[in-house]
Amino acid sequence: MVTIETLRKRATDFSNTFADAAYEMGQAQSFVIELCKIFDLNYLKAVRFEDRVKKLKGKGRIDAFFPSLLLVEMKSAGKDLDEAYIQASEYIQGLKDEEVPRCVLVSDFQNIHLYNQEDKGEPLKIKLAELPQYIESFRFLTGYKKLFDERQERINKDAAEKMAGLHDAIKATGYEGKDLETYLVRLLFCLFADNTNIFGENYLFLDYLKNYTRVDGTDLHEKLQSLFTVLNKAKDKRLKNLPEHLAAFTYINGSLFERTLDDCYFDEEARQTLIECCELDWGEISPAIFGSLFQAIMHFDDETATAKTKKRREFGAHYTSEENILKTINPLFMDDLRAEFESISPTGSRVGKVKATKLEVFHQKLASLNFFDPACGCGNFLIIAYRELRLLELDLIRAQFGKAASQQLNVDSLIKCNVDQFHGIDIDGSAVQIATVAMWLTDHQMNLKVGELGNYFNRIPLVTKANIVHANALQLDWAEVIKPEKCSFIMGNPPFIGKKEQTPQQKIDLQLLTSSISKGGGILDYVVGWHIKATHFISKNPEISVAFVSTNSICQGEQVGVLWSYLLAQGVKIRFAYRTFKWSNEGKGVAAVHCVIVGFGLNQPEQRFIFQNDEVIKANNINPYLVDAKNITVEKRRSSLCKVSEINKGSEATDFGHLCLSKQEKNRFIKY
Repeated sequence: MVTIETLRKRATDFSNTFADAAYEMGQAQSFVIELCKIFDLNYLKAVRFEDRVKKLKGKGRIDAFFPSLLLVEMKSAGKDLDEAYIQASEYIQGLKDEEVPRCVLVSDFQNIHLYNQEDKGEPLKIKLAELPQYIESFRFLTGYKKLFDERQERINKDAAEKMAGLHDAIKATGYEGKDLETYLVRLLFCLFADNTNIFGENYLFLDYLKNYTRVDGTDLHEKLQSLFTVLNKAKDKRLKNLPEHLAAFTYINGSLFERTLDDCYFDEEARQTLIECCELDWGEISPAIFGSLFQAIMHFDDETATAKTKKRREFGAHYTSEENILKTINPLFMDDLRAEFESISPTGSRVGKVKATKLEVFHQKLASLNFFDPACGCGNFLIIAYRELRLLELDLIRAQFGKAASQQLNVDSLIKCNVDQFHGIDIDGSAVQIATVAMWLTDHQMNLKVGELGNYFNRIPLVTKANIVHANALQLDWAEVIKPEKCSFIMGNPPFIGKKEQTPQQKIDLQLLTSSISKGGGILDYVVGWHIKATHFISKNPEISVAFVSTNSICQGEQVGVLWSYLLAQGVKIRFAYRTFKWSNEGKGVAAVHCVIVGFGLNQPEQRFIFQNDEVIKANNINPYLVDAKNITVEKRRSSLCKVSEINKGSEATDFGHLCLSKQEKNRFIKY
């Protein structure tokens, strides 16, 4: 918890920074962004700028909105703040009940008025310079991260369960296989499109289902297939007498709706479940939901009594949480990119020529980077990485051009980063489908944020897509997906499969890669195949940095001597590492796995960091045991170093629980 003294100091710095501010158009967003920093709020996730909303006399835009917590209305110096509050109150009338803010803040920069909407008492009216003195009144903002996270978790949970229910309802009719997977991916796209203006107008899809399909669901497939056909045709290729309710839908392209699916005979329950899915606000769903969705589908497909994780284990499909993805991508590249941006970002309201040139060069750099996940699953790493890249780009554009960026430039040339900078491989074809669509939807979510700069921007119809390949990553030549000289970063969460759980095919996959290791390759976990293959790949471009989430078994015990002795001999250097932490994901049936994250490359790193819980340790060297020490590994030997009794089998817990004793069994064993 941030102390009150720290908040007062930050508020003093804030007041000094905006002592001369007066212009709403040019400085309002900067004012709110810096206000967030006082309370350690990530404004990129917490605040919606220029949010469209209905008001009593038409439509308007909220200057800054923290859903369910705070609405901010900014005015230029000298404007009537009482009128500003009336305007803000009108905005509240157009909000959903769950989004109504606890407080309203209106300001002309030099004066701040804070209204508590819950107690309806007298507002706090202070001068900007008095903010440090009254900072306690704003301390409710310090709890917003928890409120935001809880709200996001609830939305994600509802969406995952609804989508799993839709899958169950369709499959209960006997419809299954690849067509079912494709059906769900298409419907997922339509659900997002219906809340995010992709179709040109929101709720077109919901209206189509409610008003143009039978209640018993008997014509639903026919109606959906008609819609899919329309979505796959440009306006000038469509029939001239197309019904108005179908002609209203935008051309999507991207081959998403290209293939004709086998007939699916829906029933009333399946139709109603789809309508209930439509009634969720999919526009707010976190990209991490796709992992949960995919997991829920795979769980249902595994119908044996032994159960819910069989197919997940077969593919090693562990769906990493957003928190753990950020643990990987932040030290791998985002921290450095943000630091570089901060070093060239202007501190005042005007951008000098030198800063402008540096910002443009940095913008070109962002657009030139290429990211690769060779075990991408449903694309969570790619999705979160792309989102963070686009948010940084949005910050960059604000620094370059301010709020009026989209009026000064052609909006199509304003956004340079795109999904084709992202590449992946996965062995599961349905995961590849979901990852491809998920990247499009994330792109659209980020394009909507461009509206904060004052203009609407989209990339519909779809032309560009992420390069995600359906293949066995341990057999495919990665250069067929992305050339080493084009690749910037490799990241991901390869399958967690121990030596005893590997299928015969997986053992063959691993043997092909470990044949160059002199001895002991047979003891290695499946995940090390990606470490070995990544090392071979980056040997052709040492500028590439790599980071994988792995089970902690690769950094302790007998695997260290086998794996890391080989990797170190190839010139691998560990750049950063997260020591053992409990793995968690966004879905049901969370696996009990303890993980590490190891970032490595061939070039000598400028700095090395070890992360443990909330502690960051600067290290001179990080060895394979993830400690700051020399690169020494303990290797297996057949004879003891001193004269002791021979051990045939140690205390390793690889007997599937047969040697685990209850307390009563232990006591009997000791007694006799």
